[in-house]
Amino acid sequence: MDADHTLDARGLLCPLPVLKLRKRLKALQTGEVMELWADDPAAVVDVQHYCSEAGQEFLGMDERAGYNAFTIRKSG
Repeated sequence: MDADHTLDARGLLCPLPVLKLRKRLKALQTGEVMELWADDPAAVVDVQHYCSEAGQEFLGMDERAGYNAFTIRKSG
């Protein structure tokens, strides 16, 4: 799936990737897709937990060279 926006949070440690994601998602329209790049191992759990708690749609995670790419759709 192609993302509408990308947020590069590589090099940031918990909780910064999720905090930056939350801030950026607020500015998006419902249905837009954000791809978050993070290399913090805690992000694997944190991003999915955030989406569940905040009502955002977690679309999946891909392992890339040295980081993970999380795909999230903004819910209404």
